[in-house]
Amino acid sequence: MGGSAVPAVVAVIGGGRMGAGIAQSFAVAGSSVTVVESGEPAAAAALERVATGLRRAFERGGLTEPPDAVLGRVTAAGSPDGLPPDADLVVEAVPEDLALKARVLAMAERAVGAHTVLATNTSSLPVGELAAALARPERFLGMHFFNPVPVSELVELVVAPQTADVTLAAARDWTHALGKKDVVVKDSPGFASSRLGVALGLEAIRMVEEGVAEPEAIDDAMRLGYRHPMGPLRLTDLVGLDVRLAIAEHLHTTLGERFAPPRLLREKVARGELGRKSGQGFYTWR
Repeated sequence: MGGSAVPAVVAVIGGGRMGAGIAQSFAVAGSSVTVVESGEPAAAAALERVATGLRRAFERGGLTEPPDAVLGRVTAAGSPDGLPPDADLVVEAVPEDLALKARVLAMAERAVGAHTVLATNTSSLPVGELAAALARPERFLGMHFFNPVPVSELVELVVAPQTADVTLAAARDWTHALGKKDVVVKDSPGFASSRLGVALGLEAIRMVEEGVAEPEAIDDAMRLGYRHPMGPLRLTDLVGLDVRLAIAEHLHTTLGERFAPPRLLREKVARGELGRKSGQGFYTWR
């Protein structure tokens, strides 16, 4: 891992929780980062998310620089016109919608140089289909970061058939420069992490639905018995029940009945019980 360097100029399209975390991580490592959002209010909110994350990291002792010094390397733009043409890396972190991601990536490719690596942060959508929307698909791959990005150790690198070896090598170097570990997987439904994580989460939801045990008991069984850092239902609350449902529906379509979303998951999403972001999921969040 020693000797790797982060890209000098990074753009992150989408400044929500994941995008802000990705931006924060590259800025802490020394990159100049631009977060691109749709509209100035959204851009300002994204910048505030990065600032909040930096303050929290500083309070935990996780920063060697003052937060304001790191934030000085981050800018936010309210339109695609703000994409830096000299970007070494552009990471797309917009919602999990295949058509939206394809449009955003094609737009970004037109705005940057031929040397730029494009990456999608999708957790389950087919990277090869997204690559088909690009003129230079060999410069594209999946870089699936995990929430919360600044403290998560893993980046899942997803290689499409079109991805060039040099693109993967660059992404691995940048991952190591962030102080993270990479796993490399071939493009397939759900990759490795989402496929396994969703399978466990859906079975835990079915157990609640069937009255096998309360959510806390199921989570404690995995946390204490299998040394998982948190149980599958608490993790579902953190990810968002709507996000988990969307991934499950995609895997159900591509991989079959074993990923059929449980009725309880659909009902909770319909009621707006989306997890931590709504205040209620399998747990009550205050």
